[in-house]
Amino acid sequence: MNTQNIHLMSASETAAAVNERRISPTEAVQAYLDRIDRLDPGLNAYITVCSEEAMAAASIQEHALAQSEAQGVLFGVPVAVKDQFWTEGILTTNGSRVYRDFVPAEDATVMTRLREAGAILLGKLNLSELAMGGTQAPPWGIPRNPWDLERTPGESSAGSGVALAAHLCAASVGEDTGGSGRGPASYCGVVGLRPTFTRISRYGMTPMCWFMDAAAPMTKTVRDCALVLQAIAGHDPKDPFTSRRLVPDYTAILDASVSGLKIGVIRELHESYDVHPEVSDAIDTSLEVFRSLGATVQEVSIPLISLAGAIFVGIADTEGAGARDDVLRLKPDELDPATRTRLQSASLVPAKVYNRAAKARVLLRRQFMDALEQVDVLVSATAPYPAPKHTDLTAAFDSTEDVRSRFFLRRAYTGCYALTALPAISIPCGFTSNDLPIGLQLGGRPFAEGTILRAAHSYEQTTAWHERLAPAAQG
Repeated sequence: MNTQNIHLMSASETAAAVNERRISPTEAVQAYLDRIDRLDPGLNAYITVCSEEAMAAASIQEHALAQSEAQGVLFGVPVAVKDQFWTEGILTTNGSRVYRDFVPAEDATVMTRLREAGAILLGKLNLSELAMGGTQAPPWGIPRNPWDLERTPGESSAGSGVALAAHLCAASVGEDTGGSGRGPASYCGVVGLRPTFTRISRYGMTPMCWFMDAAAPMTKTVRDCALVLQAIAGHDPKDPFTSRRLVPDYTAILDASVSGLKIGVIRELHESYDVHPEVSDAIDTSLEVFRSLGATVQEVSIPLISLAGAIFVGIADTEGAGARDDVLRLKPDELDPATRTRLQSASLVPAKVYNRAAKARVLLRRQFMDALEQVDVLVSATAPYPAPKHTDLTAAFDSTEDVRSRFFLRRAYTGCYALTALPAISIPCGFTSNDLPIGLQLGGRPFAEGTILRAAHSYEQTTAWHERLAPAAQG
């Protein structure tokens, strides 16, 4: 095999190639480390690169191969994780100067399970400070979108989106509180899954909002996403709130037909006047693909969804301020100005407002569950517009409408699934006329990851959007 093309392989292809002795774990790791050395200085995907540790792990795996020892489903696959997950003996910054010296004494459960599955850790990925989004001056550099360096790769799992789009890792795990995994997946043209709340352990994952945080597999393909989910999902005694439901074999059902599947287009999101016309067109074209595969498509209404962004911020930011009370009191000057302002503002939210947001959340979930009695899968864009420029994110708000559009609108598209504790996935579904990726979001019933993965895989295999290379990845 031409080892120069290892970086273009999916995680599942890499695992198969290692298992069949076509490439070695050392060759796979070295291929990615070389690319990180060459490309990441201009992309800022990584905060910490674990070169020595990765090569040592690869050497151990080669010995295991020689002894024909049992292998996990991600054996030999070089991965990276958002720097929000604890890693034993390795710096875990949470994207903040506050944690610049924090070195955990143990792994997060997600990290433990990745290692048990045979994955090799390349390093820790950049993120918005404290996984909140809106950071003005990230301490480890501004992550840059491989499709256009002047544009954001999304927040807050920015490094995960960048690393995958630039082929600086074979797979990743980000984190999704209100869209922090799916948003970067959409803007960077990769796959990002938010699982059902409690499907994956959060032990050792630094919290932002306890009631909505979720570990998020982020990958190059849907099959890879199913593979990573398979490896990390399931009950964890260290996180007693994780579900005890058995974890199905997600990869085994990917190739099943979607004929007869009922697809519901969320009217309020698809017909919003704020949606970029090329995004709307891409979603319409995606619906035609599903029809050609034998699925039925109908419109569904979720009236409260237009307020989902405001409901989400009312809950998530308030909880985030509570979780960071010690930081606000003791180390406010070490926070990015935008983070500090947002947390301080959220700490002043009256209990009455939080209570109303919590009630609205219950009503929103009821509307989602009613819609999911009519259809199997809900569809919308992942984001109403393609990746904005970095300068757009830090520009001052100039009107109430500007606040609604920039701060609340995009959060409605992804935050609605966080509020309702339902699974959702973002997959590539097209490009704008200036070659920016567009994401298609598929949501489903509680613990119906298999259904949305199957639908996403069928769409992916019928199209070629996931095969395009970003300009910054062609070096």
